[in-house]
Amino acid sequence: METSTRDFHHPYKPYDIQIQLMNAIYDCIAEGKVGIFESPTGPSGMVLSSLTWLRNTQEDALQNQATVEEDDDDPSWVAEHAQKEKRIAVLEQKSQVEARLRHIRAKELRQKQHYENGEPKTKRMKSSEAGKTLKMDDEAQFELDEYNSDDENTNANATAQLPSDQGLSSTSLQLMQQLGLTFNPSGENEDPLPTDELKVFYCSRTHSQLTQFVQEVRRVDLPVSSWTIGQDDPRADNSDEKLVVKHVPLGSRKNLCINPKVSKLGSAPAINERCLELQQPGTPKDHKCPFVPNKENETLVNDFRDHTLAKIRDIEDLGSLGKKIGICPYYASRATIKPSEIVTLPYPLLLQKSAREALDLSLKGHVVIIDEAHNLMDTISNIHSVSITHAQLKRCRAQLGVYLQKFRNRLRGKNRVYVAQVVRLIDSVSGYLERIAFENKSAEGIVDVSSLMAGKGVDQINLYKLMHYLQESKLARKVEGYVNYADEQSSESKPKADTISHASTMPVLTHVQSFLQTLTNPAAEGRFFYEKDENKDLALRYMLLDPTHHFKEIVEDARAVILAGGTMSPVDHPHIPCLSAQIIAKCVQMDDYVRHLFAYVDPVRLQTFSCGHVIPNENLIALPVAKGPGGVGFDFTYDKRNSLTVIEALGNCLIQLSNSIPDGLVVFFPSYAYLDQVVLRWQSKNASTNLKSIWDRLMKTKPVFRESKTTTGVDDVLYQYSQAVATGRGGLLLSVIGGKMSEGINFSDALGRGVVVVGLPFPNLQSAQWKAKLEYVEKSTIERRGSREEGKALARDFYENACMRAVNQSIGRAIRHKGDYASILLLDRRYKTPRIEGKLPGWIRQGIAKGSEGSDFREVIARVKAFFESKNSS
Repeated sequence: METSTRDFHHPYKPYDIQIQLMNAIYDCIAEGKVGIFESPTGPSGMVLSSLTWLRNTQEDALQNQATVEEDDDDPSWVAEHAQKEKRIAVLEQKSQVEARLRHIRAKELRQKQHYENGEPKTKRMKSSEAGKTLKMDDEAQFELDEYNSDDENTNANATAQLPSDQGLSSTSLQLMQQLGLTFNPSGENEDPLPTDELKVFYCSRTHSQLTQFVQEVRRVDLPVSSWTIGQDDPRADNSDEKLVVKHVPLGSRKNLCINPKVSKLGSAPAINERCLELQQPGTPKDHKCPFVPNKENETLVNDFRDHTLAKIRDIEDLGSLGKKIGICPYYASRATIKPSEIVTLPYPLLLQKSAREALDLSLKGHVVIIDEAHNLMDTISNIHSVSITHAQLKRCRAQLGVYLQKFRNRLRGKNRVYVAQVVRLIDSVSGYLERIAFENKSAEGIVDVSSLMAGKGVDQINLYKLMHYLQESKLARKVEGYVNYADEQSSESKPKADTISHASTMPVLTHVQSFLQTLTNPAAEGRFFYEKDENKDLALRYMLLDPTHHFKEIVEDARAVILAGGTMSPVDHPHIPCLSAQIIAKCVQMDDYVRHLFAYVDPVRLQTFSCGHVIPNENLIALPVAKGPGGVGFDFTYDKRNSLTVIEALGNCLIQLSNSIPDGLVVFFPSYAYLDQVVLRWQSKNASTNLKSIWDRLMKTKPVFRESKTTTGVDDVLYQYSQAVATGRGGLLLSVIGGKMSEGINFSDALGRGVVVVGLPFPNLQSAQWKAKLEYVEKSTIERRGSREEGKALARDFYENACMRAVNQSIGRAIRHKGDYASILLLDRRYKTPRIEGKLPGWIRQGIAKGSEGSDFREVIARVKAFFESKNSS
């Protein structure tokens, strides 16, 4: 299809760059490529281009299915009749599905009030009776089953990775296989829905970003194709009939659990463990979760699936639907995956192989879109990195001691051997940390794997077999369960005040097991580190350095993979203009992704694309500021940013900017520690001059709000800031690059008329972890290309790009639509260097005021005032 003739059915008249972006994404999917797309225009382009391709491909597939090979000996009317019969047969099944979903939509419309407020008439246990605490006096439930090692290698691949918090235990997998929710080997299912539709998997970092995507899908206005529903269908002449996309959102138990006694536990590990505990074979039937799918409530699973597909629902809707139907949406949503056309899911469910296997989620031949992908490599590394503290190791060892004291004489054969190996391995790792503490080494350092396994007899342990044993024997749950049981028994005779409450959390041995699993990873993929915190407590950390292997399977399975985001490329060349639709952006160097994530991908399959913003040039002014009031140099390097002169000049700079920029002004600092230090200095008064503090003077210009490092209170600060701006007082919001305000929050219109970035948030180059990262980049470059100089240059680029991605993401919080306008001020002399300026997004570089290179601060203020005066007069 020619790009000029494509109709993406945009709900509004799209901008030219949106058309360019949609055509580029469509071509990328159609040609089965790996695409890296930088666009600050939001998710609408991805929604419309992928759905248009999906619909066109489905129609082509239906036509091909309905095609009958012609025989030269047959008369034409025979061929035409056969063609018509085949077409009718192909459309019949699809018509049944659509009719079924239309019926549900009509039913929901007629019974909306009843459906939203009433309880469904299904025979099930009431919610109030769910989740009763399991109390079994029989100690035998904690005894290990006989372990036969003959089939240790039978399922080696499946157990190479531990199930994630988002995944399922082998017990859960067996349960779902019995129910037909994950596997259907026999294929005996007369239900017309469970066909494996061609689909788009859309993945983003947070559920709020996924919800934004779902809202865009709801706005899609694709008309029903007459070929799809049949030319004789009366709806073919009804232009108002619209296509309803079949969509399912996937989430964790924490998002979807409807058992009140489990969901109230709050933390994801606690909810996961309690859920699995209630499914154990030894759990009495009347104590099991009443909402988990089984043979008796299979009709509820189908009902849940049909209602999910009948309308576009987000993750909150799915939870509500599960409550009303009386079925667990976490498990029941599995039955909805295959007939869906769009699946939305958070990063961990897509990026972890164990989670994909637990969901029986196949990407083969489908499209994968990863939004907000600027931190994808870091996300993959973080997901597969594990930390363990010395305290956790000691607690785990103590629990094993309690368990062995009770069951030592009952352990037989392989159980005895493997439990002893676990003890020796934990003692070995713990012993290493004790030596580090005794030797009083530096606060952090790289750890050699052989040092962790230097304990007596550890070199004789087959780690792969031991990990398989831990997975299959469920030793962690048995140990934790018995320890809690023993504590409860011993506390019955004690006064209530002395009773220790053991909340259901992830068993500490499970966490230790996750760390021990990393000992089996290839040495080249990652490194081990020790760290001391402020209290001198020790921890071990495994950090994945190479994300390639963990993402490669996704790339090889999927038809097409698209990474998208507003700040995908710091680029190496400082003056690259915004690209047109006809130019595949080969000059744009999205180097980190190409070199460190897709090095194995044929360059022919790679496509990069970058486009500008929807705003006109006059709606943005960007100014790098090298000097503050009084000519004080803005050099926020680590050695110079603590100068009292620089901190006071920064405060005076913000006072003048607050007086010059209307409404909301958001300031991003390089770290929480530096923000705390600056605010403390601003709040102190100058005794010699008896003048008001900088803080008091700032408060006089606009109400000042401050981001906290704690996770609580973010919504309150945002609400107070928004209210201050809405009432006309304006607001000054002090935030942190890489903090909670720098991603996923839009400071559009009056909320962000000005964005100020203080300094550059370069990571600590002297830290052991960053030394290891840069050493890995340099070494891998030399191995591929053989040039040490190029290795050092690419390591430097990697380091700078990590900093600039964070800066660009913060800058992108402002200007969210065509009519929006804002000023962006970059406070640091380094923003004037070609190397750093060249790593800003193209639309920011275009907005840098011409002739601002040598501007002093008075000229900066004059330019800012003139910019907003022009907006007020227009």
